[in-house]
Amino acid sequence: MIAAAIIALLITLALTLTRAFLGPNIYDQILAVNSFGTKTVLLIVVGGHALGWFSYVDIALMYALVNFVGTLAVMRFFEQYNPQGEQS
Repeated sequence: MIAAAIIALLITLALTLTRAFLGPNIYDQILAVNSFGTKTVLLIVVGGHALGWFSYVDIALMYALVNFVGTLAVMRFFEQYNPQGEQS
């Protein structure tokens, strides 16, 4: 069951990465990158459990924190800068 979960996560990671590159606008791409980070955290936890290394939960929590802060920073940047020249 854990192997199936890892395979499913890898497939969704590939789909999310595709969405990040082909998103229709910058906000969809940022959302896809944030989703990619969340799925990476899940992959770290499930992989750590599969290998019996339970200290990977701490690493996954730190990665989730960096992902969250990074997403906030990028969203704050694009709040000020509009690459498509649209009026908001």
